[in-house]
Amino acid sequence: MPTKRNRTLIAALTLALAAGPAVALSAPAHAATTATTTPAPAMATADDGASVVSANWLDSRMVDLQISSPAVGATVPVRMLVPPGWSPSASRTWPVLYLLQGAHDDYTSWTRETNIESFTATRNVIVVMPSAGPTGIPTQWFNGGKDSPDYEAFQVTEVWQLLQRDYRAGTVRSVAGVSTGGYGAVMMAEHHPGAFAGVACYSGILNTTFFGMPQVLDAIVMRENLDPTSLWGDPTANAALWAADNPYAHIANLSGTALFISQGTGTFNDPNQTGGVLESTLFPQFISFLSQLGSMPATVDWYLGGVHDWSSWQGEFTKSWPLLASSLGLPS
Repeated sequence: MPTKRNRTLIAALTLALAAGPAVALSAPAHAATTATTTPAPAMATADDGASVVSANWLDSRMVDLQISSPAVGATVPVRMLVPPGWSPSASRTWPVLYLLQGAHDDYTSWTRETNIESFTATRNVIVVMPSAGPTGIPTQWFNGGKDSPDYEAFQVTEVWQLLQRDYRAGTVRSVAGVSTGGYGAVMMAEHHPGAFAGVACYSGILNTTFFGMPQVLDAIVMRENLDPTSLWGDPTANAALWAADNPYAHIANLSGTALFISQGTGTFNDPNQTGGVLESTLFPQFISFLSQLGSMPATVDWYLGGVHDWSSWQGEFTKSWPLLASSLGLPS
């Protein structure tokens, strides 16, 4: 039976998500005057016809791509950081690290909120930050049976094929994400066993059907003025679809994948500290995921306190880097 405190937390979380993110969004770090926008060259396309329609170079390493995506049915932005010595005609290739956004944020979040640009300045890795739309949930949406937009196919297949065919991506990739992006990192690795060598999840939704989590996801979707059933349908009537997209239900598919998962306990003591309430509400479903994980190898970092925003996630990324680097074949 749900406790009064659990009911209060879910109500607080729903209100918080409806009101706005724990950290206010700011403008992208690079001013438009430093950018050079050029049409994409008529080069390779993905198997389904996805193509890069423009490339906006913000500096010598950072480029914003606009990708025409049949899977999403729209043109979708992707930010990319290229490694030292990179060029589209280089004789070598590089491993790829995907970094996924959280809810109500965008593809610029990692370069805006973390030190990822300077951190990778001397590292031989392509860093790609694809949009998952305003909800930050990289999944195939149900939408009353339309099965669209499909942000999972966009990120896993379309972006990957374009990176390999036009941007010197090699054969190895890993993925990390915050919040709903953490959900996506784990779920995509489970849906595509072996596609990602390493996975890191920071404060992700890892058991979507755990008590209160359908309401959390409803709140995320509704905040973007969308019908909550457009995600995976009704949790009861479409239970099989919810199960198919629940990381908790497919842990066995992570076998052989280097895994880092982290979560804070948050705080119950300050109802005005929205990020603490969000984190504490997610903690029980994180524990349920750990229980299901069993003896499968994983690096787990659960910590006292913490908030559901970048002030916690920057440090967690740093902790996860040795695992991610090893999975990519890089020195830590």
